[in-house]
Amino acid sequence: MAFASLFLPRHAAMVRPQQERRKTGGEMASIYKIVSAAEWHAAEAAGMFSGSGIDLKDGFIHFSTATQAPETAAKHFVGMNDLLLVEVDADALDIKWEVSRGGALFPHLYGPLSMSAVRRVVDLPLCASGEHRFPDMAE
Repeated sequence: MAFASLFLPRHAAMVRPQQERRKTGGEMASIYKIVSAAEWHAAEAAGMFSGSGIDLKDGFIHFSTATQAPETAAKHFVGMNDLLLVEVDADALDIKWEVSRGGALFPHLYGPLSMSAVRRVVDLPLCASGEHRFPDMAE
């Protein structure tokens, strides 16, 4: 998978979470990580998630908003089974919002993900159509 070409260099404009509040009364919405079940189970055993292969290569953990997650799955996880969707409390972390795919701001974490910031983990099943079936997600 060619993730690296989709992300701008680290010197791209960064926006701190407090500057990128969502519409919900100034509170930050959840952010999401799509990850293999094996990677997540290893992270749970370690007590933290250091990132998947592309995260480690890029030096930060890639997240998506609720709106971005289905497109992320369609672009980078086509046909993959055994995936999980991890919902994370962005306010609990030092998230950097950086310009990426199509000029949109994507949430990135420069460091490990603490399990205390995880709100829930759900299966991300593959439908017969080949698309992943997402649960209801907070925007």
